Amino acid sequence: MTGSLHIDWTRCDGRGLCTELLATLLTRDDWGYPISRRGDGIRGEVPIAPGHEEAAREAVILCPKLALTLRPPAKSS
Repeated sequence: MTGSLHIDWTRCDGRGLCTELLATLLTRDDWGYPISRRGDGIRGEVPIAPGHEEAAREAVILCPKLALTLRPPAKSS
């Protein structure tokens, strides 16, 4: 993995642009908010698989509510 996409739920209003740009990583819940397609129940941190970094950066830049940020991979001990 190359880090994660953090979704700030206090800012997100479920417009769905990120789910369009990252359709292989994100889907929408019943209210239109983005969730991981992995089905792991983790809503706010979505792992970014190799090859999806550019689309993730674009989603962060284009989010109208500034609800997305990229986080680097966790450091191993």
